[in-house]
Amino acid sequence: MPNSTHPLISIKKLTKTYVLGEQIVNALKGVSLDINKGEYVALMGPSGSGKSTLMNIMGCLDSPSQGEYWLNQNEVSKMSDSELSGVRNEEIGFVFQTFNLLNRMTALENVALPLVYSGVSRKDREERASLVLERVGLQDRMLHKPNELSGGQRQRVAVARALVNNPNLLLADEPTGNLDTKTSHEIMALFEEIHNQGNTIVLVTHEEDIAQHAKSIVRLRDGMIEKVN
Repeated sequence: MPNSTHPLISIKKLTKTYVLGEQIVNALKGVSLDINKGEYVALMGPSGSGKSTLMNIMGCLDSPSQGEYWLNQNEVSKMSDSELSGVRNEEIGFVFQTFNLLNRMTALENVALPLVYSGVSRKDREERASLVLERVGLQDRMLHKPNELSGGQRQRVAVARALVNNPNLLLADEPTGNLDTKTSHEIMALFEEIHNQGNTIVLVTHEEDIAQHAKSIVRLRDGMIEKVN
């Protein structure tokens, strides 16, 4: 159940400015947002609205120009690169549109990879990776390589890899962008299951039907939150 005592994510007056040559781009303009543990939120908006920038900051892949970002009561916006790297590996699971799997590795090895960086023993890595692959319905595909899997199966491997560290936060960036309609619905049903098991999910999408799977939608336009519903 969502916990209202302390938000999992607390963003306060966040701005992000990029300098591109002589042009200054204000990607985020004073965004404030709280997301509680156990919530399922979609970030929506047209291209250039700031949704991907906001997700990159939430995922500790980028830092804000101004403002505060608190994750699990830690002020991430003040952290060093090495501290951010630790937060990414321990607290956050990522699912990308392009899967980002290593073709020479099996599904099991791909899923176990984040645990290598956490110093988990090989036996424990394989046990945890196989459990999470079962959770996403791929128990019979563990030893297949990505080129032996369908697009939907590859995205399931990517979801399993995102979950293997038991993250506090699952971030999904256009997770159905490379999938057909039927497979997209299957992946969104999987996210629904994951959310029902207590995971916090933030999803970036520009597709209304995908956003409707979330429990609330944050709509961005021109670097600001237009409305939340």
